[in-house]
Amino acid sequence: MLPRLTQACAPLTREVSVVNEFGEPGTVSIPSERALTVYVDKRELVTLMTLGAHPELLVLGFLRNQRLVANVDEVESITVDWDVGAAAVKTRQGISDIEARTAKRVVTTGCGQGSVFGDLMAEVDSIVLPPATLTQTDLYGIVNAIRVQETTYKSSGSVHGCALFKGAQMQVFIEDVGRHNALDTIAGWMWMQAGAVVSGTDKVFYTTGRLTSEMVIKSAQMGVPIVVSRSGITHMGLEVAQRLGLCAIGRATHKRFLCYSGVERLQLQPELVGQGLTIAAQTV
Repeated sequence: MLPRLTQACAPLTREVSVVNEFGEPGTVSIPSERALTVYVDKRELVTLMTLGAHPELLVLGFLRNQRLVANVDEVESITVDWDVGAAAVKTRQGISDIEARTAKRVVTTGCGQGSVFGDLMAEVDSIVLPPATLTQTDLYGIVNAIRVQETTYKSSGSVHGCALFKGAQMQVFIEDVGRHNALDTIAGWMWMQAGAVVSGTDKVFYTTGRLTSEMVIKSAQMGVPIVVSRSGITHMGLEVAQRLGLCAIGRATHKRFLCYSGVERLQLQPELVGQGLTIAAQTV
């Protein structure tokens, strides 16, 4: 049974007054940023800094990726109230040992100061990723789909975007002030799809931000074996990807990219590079 969620989407941008290099006044859009304090069964858990586009899915995905809930049906409801900046999570049977499981907090490199509870590496070796592959044609399709996507970033900057793809077909696109928030929101979306939880088995995760250990681990926890970034990868992110056999692709712009790990998952087609081939963006 899926949890009941409010739909408390907040305005994503606001207009502010500025003065440019010529001393000329004007107005521009900047992204909103809000504090959302999460309460689980009336116990304060964490405060997330977020754009506010899909706060309920963010909270659900956060609980999933923090390994505090193992299945979506453990959550009865998530209620977000922006008047008080709070998200109230009600579980069906409580979360066992929540105090001990949240006692250790790691402050991550995520924009907006992300937090991870417990040991980042505790469950890495237990993750087994499916034998999925990606063609170079589909990789170029992914990059092009992101290029033509209408985004808050294009109108106001200062946000990260993440997306989930099946081949070159975009399943969902999320922006937030931190890439870890956008990833958690996608995790929540995967759990909330009508009919069945969306599997990561045949999916590709895309992010505009760098591939840190946190991003790689969360992708693997979602069962996604291939990650693509417009940016690069950190040393720890690479080490984790190699341990998992995860395909990590960075610096992916236009027809350029670097495959840092899991190259056996990438079906290379170097002949495409010089063809000037236009890969049509596909969205669903």
